[in-house]
Amino acid sequence: MNDVERTESLEVEVRTIDHIPEDERHGRARNLFTIWFGSNIMLLTVATGVIATAVYGLPFWGALLALALGNVVGGVVMAMHAAQGPQMGVPQMLQTRAQFGSFGSLLVVVLVIVMYVGFFASNLVLGGQAVSRLLGLDERLAITLIGLVSVAGAVVGYRLIHALTGLMSVVAGLTLALAFVWMLFVNGVPEATFGAGGFSWLGFMGTLSLAALWQIAYAPYVSDYTRYMPRDTGVRPAFWATYAGAVLGSLLPMVLGAVVGAAMPDAETVSGLAELVNGIGAAVIAVFGIGIACTNAMNLYCGALSAMTVGQTIFPRWMPQAGSRAIVASVLFAGALLMALAGKDDFLVNFTNFMLLLLCVLVPWTAINLVDYYAIKRGRYDIKSLFRRDGGIYGTFNRVAVVCYFLGIAVQVPFLSTPIYTGPIATAIGGVDLSWIVGLVVISPLYYVLMRAVGRGPAPDSTATTSSPVVTEGAPR
Repeated sequence: MNDVERTESLEVEVRTIDHIPEDERHGRARNLFTIWFGSNIMLLTVATGVIATAVYGLPFWGALLALALGNVVGGVVMAMHAAQGPQMGVPQMLQTRAQFGSFGSLLVVVLVIVMYVGFFASNLVLGGQAVSRLLGLDERLAITLIGLVSVAGAVVGYRLIHALTGLMSVVAGLTLALAFVWMLFVNGVPEATFGAGGFSWLGFMGTLSLAALWQIAYAPYVSDYTRYMPRDTGVRPAFWATYAGAVLGSLLPMVLGAVVGAAMPDAETVSGLAELVNGIGAAVIAVFGIGIACTNAMNLYCGALSAMTVGQTIFPRWMPQAGSRAIVASVLFAGALLMALAGKDDFLVNFTNFMLLLLCVLVPWTAINLVDYYAIKRGRYDIKSLFRRDGGIYGTFNRVAVVCYFLGIAVQVPFLSTPIYTGPIATAIGGVDLSWIVGLVVISPLYYVLMRAVGRGPAPDSTATTSSPVVTEGAPR
């Protein structure tokens, strides 16, 4: 990074949810690899791997297979959203207005905001535990400090987040490799580590679902970090750079976590990892803790964009700027901080429940969004309509999308297997959770058929996606 790039990365981003003009586009597809690779190498990813062996009790080989399959499959769904940002130049959740209508989209956007806050809170707990262990601070104070660092990243915005994750791709990547070497070949692991646990389809599918959801949960993020990319970035380069970064950046720390869970099933993630890499434990925890702050800046940034999307739908004359992003991010941080402080003592259980329930509401949205973009509209959207209170050519409610969304949740319920609720079909097949697979398989073709039946297709050529400036209806010109 040269001096000019360093200076630009510290400049506060002016734009929020508005369309990014062509003359402000920058970056290359390789930047998409680093933002997803660097942001995933953190303690929460390691904790997800711990769940496979410590909570579900899988043997290491079973955990490895389930984690790999989940990331590979879920990564396809996640990375397919990557091309939407360069083509449309607007945040991911604002694009949802094209499928659900201006007011119908609020249903999904509000749920996504809850998701961002939930991930933020989960990261705060692990980051706070890491800082508390390293510096001897009170855990509550440490949780708060981690959150404040993340707020700063969200306030400065897009360029700083890309710069930080690019740096973390190198630093955290090397630290991860060193942790594996130190744990396996310097300190060694307990003899029973790779022979512990017992295979069960319940644990295998639960782990696979967690890994797949880890990727699918990024789907509402993806275009937020590609919308500044030039339109000629290309669908395939955007897909593969995003896919490789997200899958590798997630799978490798999860494998590390699976070893930690198998070796020390009763230990917390931070203390277990520190014990196994004793000698370099402080450095490893510090780097993965910094990774949490970077990722939480992404969560808070995207959460703020989504919250401003809700506000702009209700108050169409309002076009939020940098100051609005700072205020909204601070409010979301306060909510996440309360969640983190309240749930920190039962972290792994709370996080597992949160992830599995989240899967149920995200799957039908991602199915509808991808089918609409690739099969129905074929990337052609009327950008100006996205900023109209009446939805322009997309209307206020798309009944087909809303019905498919709720149906997508309903068809998953009998297949759900969570500590909170287990559906009848999941019970009949031994507690194996197939809900997200059923949701994707049912809703994707159903939405396509119904949308074709009502005659919804691409935007006319005269209103198709363009690089022309977009002004919100009723906003000052």
